[in-house]
Amino acid sequence: MRILIVEDNSDIAANIGDYLELLGHAVDYASDGVMGLRLATENAFDSIILDINLPRMDGFELCRKLREEHQLETPVLMLSARGSLADKVTGFQMGAWDYLVKPFEMKELSMRLDALKLRLEPNRSRNIVVGDLSLNLDEWRATRSGKELSLHRASQRVLEMLMRASPNVVSRQDIEFSLWGDHPPGSDPLRSHMYELRRELDKPFEFKMLKTVRGVGFAIRAEEDSHGN
Repeated sequence: MRILIVEDNSDIAANIGDYLELLGHAVDYASDGVMGLRLATENAFDSIILDINLPRMDGFELCRKLREEHQLETPVLMLSARGSLADKVTGFQMGAWDYLVKPFEMKELSMRLDALKLRLEPNRSRNIVVGDLSLNLDEWRATRSGKELSLHRASQRVLEMLMRASPNVVSRQDIEFSLWGDHPPGSDPLRSHMYELRRELDKPFEFKMLKTVRGVGFAIRAEEDSHGN
């Protein structure tokens, strides 16, 4: 899994990160709420480990913004020394999926993350629709305005990531990591997949759904969500 740790205590963040990396997870860090919100909305994570008492924006507000303003359903596991029932209720009301009180055992943290992943899988739609674009994951069949798109499996996986994140941007790094982990082949392995995707998805149509955000990554947007980009 790719996991974002939002924690202002550098020792706690490092300990969690080291443990999760030993288990094979990829880890990113944010030391305050504003940075955490930016990373969470600009990248694709499987889970977010979120402290409550953060500088610049607390964990409750960050989680609320993810759910209400950005419509992100990434599982959030809240960590806090605040173990009262009232705090736990607030955390769940803001959109947390789980709540773990400090201090905790790393093994329990790992088990809870695994449980969140299992909870997420049944909720992932097998048919994703953005505007006139549809992707059926059971048949691995993509169509736009009824026209079937001829895509290799890797390009279909890129399309799935972009459609699930739509209208948000998915970074090049996230796409490459999803396809090849930490060992991408060649100097620019993503180029051919994006070329194929753009050719099939946009070339026959007047409106171009695949957007390149220079220096950041790519996004799929329906015409009404394009904002002129």
